[in-house]
Amino acid sequence: MTPPAEQKPPRAERLGAVRQVRPATEGWSQKKDAEGRPLLQFASPKRGKPPVHLADLNPEERTARLKELGLPGFRAKQLETHYFTHYTSDPTLMTDLPAAGREELVAGLLPPLLTEVRRLETDRGDTIKFLWKLHDGALVESVLMRYPGRITLCVSSQAGCGMNCPFCATGQAGLTRNMSAAEIVDQIVRANRLIAEGGLGGKKRDDHSADRVSNIVFMGMGEPLANYARVMQAVRVMTDKQHGLGMSARGITVSTVGLVPAIKKLAAEQIPVTFALSLHAPDDTLRDELIPVNSRWKVDEALDAARAYFDATGRRVSIEYALIKDMNDHGWRADLLAEKLNARGRGWVHVNPIPLNPTPGSIWTASERDVTNEFVRRLNAAGVPTTLRDTRGKEIDGACGQLATTEDDERAAEAMPVA
Repeated sequence: MTPPAEQKPPRAERLGAVRQVRPATEGWSQKKDAEGRPLLQFASPKRGKPPVHLADLNPEERTARLKELGLPGFRAKQLETHYFTHYTSDPTLMTDLPAAGREELVAGLLPPLLTEVRRLETDRGDTIKFLWKLHDGALVESVLMRYPGRITLCVSSQAGCGMNCPFCATGQAGLTRNMSAAEIVDQIVRANRLIAEGGLGGKKRDDHSADRVSNIVFMGMGEPLANYARVMQAVRVMTDKQHGLGMSARGITVSTVGLVPAIKKLAAEQIPVTFALSLHAPDDTLRDELIPVNSRWKVDEALDAARAYFDATGRRVSIEYALIKDMNDHGWRADLLAEKLNARGRGWVHVNPIPLNPTPGSIWTASERDVTNEFVRRLNAAGVPTTLRDTRGKEIDGACGQLATTEDDERAAEAMPVA
C-alpha cells in the first residue's frame, strides 16, 4: 500500500487554535555547516585508539593472539570465563593461569578500559548512573535499572553524538569519538560485577530473576548505527553463549534516529535484536528541524526500512516518540502516525511515547497528562499498540535524552587517574 502523503494539520490548528512550538536551542548553539544546516557528524574524529581487548576479537583471533605470545590457545577460554562469567580482570583471582607471566598476559588481553569517575543512585537504589573515563580522557555514561523480573543497562556507543538533535543533551557537544566494541561490552561486565557484589538494591522477595544484566538498550550516548561495525561486534560478544556473555538477542534493543542504509544492513545480520526507531514526528516539516538526519532520509524512508526489518527478522519494531509540549503532541500528529504505520500493515510495530525529560537550559517540557493520554488513546483506537514508557533516573539526569557530561563531571574526571 502506498504510504499517505504529507498531511496538513486541521484548519483550527493552522489558524493558531492549538499552539505550535518550533524546535530551537536555548543555552547552547547548534553547530551548522557552511550552508546553515545543522551539522551531522558520521565519521569519528581521529584520536588515539583504545588498547585492543579480548572483547574486540572473535574467538579465532583470541586464540591466534595467544599463540603469537607463545601460549597455548586454550588459555583464551580461561580468560573468557574470568571476564564474561566471573566479571573480573584481576590477575590475582585467576589462579588457573600459570603464575609466571600471568600479569603480563592479563594486561595484554584484558587491559583496563573504563575508569569509574562517579556513581549516582536514586533513593531506592534501583537505578544507578555511572560516569566513565576512557583511556584518552573522553567521558561516557551508562544507566543500570532494576525492574521486576529483569535488569536493564542503557549503554553508550559513542562519546558524545554527531546527530545534533536540538532537544537532546548528549548532542550539544558533538561527537568526540566512537567507542570500541570492548568499551561497550565493558559497561555490561562492570555492571554485572556491581550486581554480583550486591550493589543494586530494590530486588523484591518474589523476584527470582538472575542477578545480572538481562536487557541492553543502546539508548545511552551516541547514535549506535553511526558506529556500526563496533556495535555489531559488541552485540556478537553479548549473544555468544560459548565465548561471550551468552545473552538473548531478544533482550537487546538497538536504536537509531533513522540511518536508513545501516537499518538495512542490520536487517541482513540475522541477529534478532529488537530494533527501535526514534521518530518523534510523523511529518517531515517538523522532523527536519527536530531530527536533523531527516534531511538525508525522510520519515517514509525510515518507516519503510523499519518495516523491512520486521519482514526480514519477524521482530516487532518499536517506534520511540518523545512527547514535547505544544511541539509534536498534537492529536492530528497521532492520527498521521497511525495512518502511516497502518499503511505498512498491522502487527509489525509498537509505539512507545516517552514524556520528554528536562535538560539544563531547555525551554521545552513534557506534554500535559491529558494531552499525553489523548495521544496514546488515538493510536490505540487506530489499532496501533501503544504503551507510555516508564522513565527512570530523571532525578539523577539518567533518563532518555539527559546523558551529558557537565563541568563538574569534567573536573572530577581530571582528578581521576586512568585505570
